[in-house]
Amino acid sequence: MIPDFQKIMLPLLKSLSDGNVKNSNDFRSYIVKEFEITEEEQKIKTPSGKQLLLYNRIAWAITYLRMAELIKNSERGKYILSDLGRDVLKKPPVEITITFLKKFPKFNLNRNPNQDESIKEENTIDTADTLGKTPEELIEAGISQINNELSSSIMNQIKDSSPYFFEQLVIDLLLKMGYGGSDIESGEVTSKSADEGIDGIIKEDILGLDKIYIQAKRWNNNVDRPEIQKFVGALHGKRAKKGIFITTSNFSKKAIEYASSLDVSVVLIDGTKLTSLMIEYELGVTVKNVYKVKKIDSDYFLE
Repeated sequence: MIPDFQKIMLPLLKSLSDGNVKNSNDFRSYIVKEFEITEEEQKIKTPSGKQLLLYNRIAWAITYLRMAELIKNSERGKYILSDLGRDVLKKPPVEITITFLKKFPKFNLNRNPNQDESIKEENTIDTADTLGKTPEELIEAGISQINNELSSSIMNQIKDSSPYFFEQLVIDLLLKMGYGGSDIESGEVTSKSADEGIDGIIKEDILGLDKIYIQAKRWNNNVDRPEIQKFVGALHGKRAKKGIFITTSNFSKKAIEYASSLDVSVVLIDGTKLTSLMIEYELGVTVKNVYKVKKIDSDYFLE
């Protein structure tokens, strides 16, 4: 199990007690060994999927130890134990937490150099201290919660709409995702009188060299294997090799297993994935706020 960044801080500090200079890779190797972190766990990413969770937590542990000036840079990207850090290790705490670091005046000053009174300790440091999450993890958790609530609202709107609107929504989403080169004429909802089990058709590319056939089910009940079999039959009737089956509900285990065993490519998109894609590609949603999280540009400071 990957430890939270607070549990990492004391071992990092102790790793410098041998007097050697260490870099981030040295710290990572030390923490992996110290906490017996498996190769699989090392591959776990943060909720955004953009960073490795272990590396992110180690980076924040380093940042906080530097803020308290328990460690310092010997040169860019390399760290040594400070005199203050050496004093702490003479009588180390059970664990170094943010609450522990707040005892050091330099930590509070470095964390809030402008002494902005609007930054309340109980809403920032203590939250991270209690949850054991880095600031980035707290941000991502907040965004995840907002998106979960948004997904629920989107699904309610879809279920209140007509079946035809849902079919058009599916075409609009695929166009947003880049199929057909986002040309509005590259996708169409089929006529009900002659759909033959196909609700929509979209070009796979801007030239229309291949077509993808779509089935859209605005259902509450799970989609089972027979429905996928009917769709596959419709694909064979069109001599098609690619299809997307989208539903507002879920797929049964048998339906998923059947779709994965076919000689044609059938992608299954359930309600959760559907709303997630709508949020990602901004269909039926608008951007309310944009927050930029910035980091230092080390290259700028190279002399």
